[in-house]
Amino acid sequence: MNLASYIDHTLLKAAATKADIEALCKEAAGYKFASVCVNPFWVPLAAGLLKGSGVAVCTVIGFPLGANTARVKAFEAAQAVKDGAAEVDMVINIGALKGGMSDIVEADIKAVREACRGKILKVIIETSYLTEEEKRTASKTAAACGADFVKTSTGFSGGGAAAHDVKLMKEAGGIKVKASGGIKTKEDALKMIQAGADRLGTSSGAQIVAG
Repeated sequence: MNLASYIDHTLLKAAATKADIEALCKEAAGYKFASVCVNPFWVPLAAGLLKGSGVAVCTVIGFPLGANTARVKAFEAAQAVKDGAAEVDMVINIGALKGGMSDIVEADIKAVREACRGKILKVIIETSYLTEEEKRTASKTAAACGADFVKTSTGFSGGGAAAHDVKLMKEAGGIKVKASGGIKTKEDALKMIQAGADRLGTSSGAQIVAG
């Protein structure tokens, strides 16, 4: 198994510097990870550094709370694509989901899907806030709105990836699943892949592949 090909090499900390992003991209190119995942400000830098490397640039939209309006998320996604992002990880409107406002959740995802048409869209549902039924609903909705992946978490909510959730999301949505949050070791990574994960979001990619 080529573990590196599953990994979105991630750095989303608020205090990340240009030097940190440069180091992240160098590691990603060296290990041939699937992508680097950075905040929107850093997309142009990462895109320039990784051009021709085979490593995609991924960014986050409506991150980490998901409470921006659909119009703002769509604008943010469209700008990220212009700047060089090939993959977009958006946070759903979590409060709308939990409040039963399905029309808002659908409009939110569809707006971003349209804004990054032709690029990979991953929908972050933030599992730590959701009931089992809400996880199923969110996964089904993401799939119905044209997402390519449903993703477990931002890693900022205090909860992370769980094999049980990966399996549940895969079965409910019928689309690819990105496990993210707390994946630190090779054992963690393999557990998620065995549960059905198609991609792994982690800041520990180098340690996972080397270890």
